[in-house]
Amino acid sequence: MGFLLRWFQDYRLKKAKAAGLQIADDCRMEGLPFFGTEPYLISIGKHVLISSKVVFLTHDGSTYLFRDTPEYHRVMKFGRITVHDNCFLGYGCTILPGVSIGPNAIVAAGAVVTKDVPPNSVVGGVPAKVLTTLSDYADKCKQANLPYDFENFDRDKRGELLKHLPYPW
Repeated sequence: MGFLLRWFQDYRLKKAKAAGLQIADDCRMEGLPFFGTEPYLISIGKHVLISSKVVFLTHDGSTYLFRDTPEYHRVMKFGRITVHDNCFLGYGCTILPGVSIGPNAIVAAGAVVTKDVPPNSVVGGVPAKVLTTLSDYADKCKQANLPYDFENFDRDKRGELLKHLPYPW
């Protein structure tokens, strides 16, 4: 990642923490998540990997359409977001207000999480639904694992990947 992008990511994280974001020190971010306008309503546990373009929405702005009417005067919807320990949030997923994730859960890329994610599960889709258990997913990944030479992988990742995943032509 470029120096400027890394600096901007660190700056946004510091700003969100200063505004009340609770995030464990050992979390990892692969890009720039959006912590919304109320980062003080978000808590993220230990050993969480947040992919690029993850969105945390702690409020429902659509109440703007009716909150000025007499029947729904000043109705607003806010909710805490909690990501428990040992979770993975996939690229571009969106977490809506009031949601709790994990522990030991995976949210697939592009998922829209509208309700709590059970522990030890993998969710995906719009809206997100449980797809499998974490242990079943780990077993499938193990079965599909290619016989990489990890010494070579550390020296020449591109070469090692292309050896096992050649172009189809």
